[in-house]
Amino acid sequence: MSVWNEIITDKDLTYFVELYDGFHDCCLKELRYISGAFVNQDLEMYPINDKRKLYVVFQRQCEKNSTIEIEFSSLIKLNLAPNTETYTCEILDATMFFENGYIYWGDSDWFKEEREQYDGTWLCAEKVRWRFVDKYIGDQEIYK
Repeated sequence: MSVWNEIITDKDLTYFVELYDGFHDCCLKELRYISGAFVNQDLEMYPINDKRKLYVVFQRQCEKNSTIEIEFSSLIKLNLAPNTETYTCEILDATMFFENGYIYWGDSDWFKEEREQYDGTWLCAEKVRWRFVDKYIGDQEIYK
């Protein structure tokens, strides 16, 4: 498994987006959310969302660096709008940017300018890190 790379600065973000070709011609393959809340063996609840981690796996048609996993920590918002099987779901031009101390990712360049009306998939978090996981290329689920 490859090492995690943090995105802290604009330079880190630009490098990452360019390295993954702006998410051009990729697909969102999997999501996994960990809230931090749970019920223990005595059926006592810990009702605090103190983790709020979202793991997202993307794949693209490249021989090298085809599969990437991104961890969004301290998730603020997730708007998930998957296409049905009557439409294709490839991402053509995703956007990712910092604003007011948060990092945003949207499945289209339109998201940044049309945030208030945008109904596609997008998210907002406090922190992000990523790693290549090419050994997971294909339809096998990573998060079982």
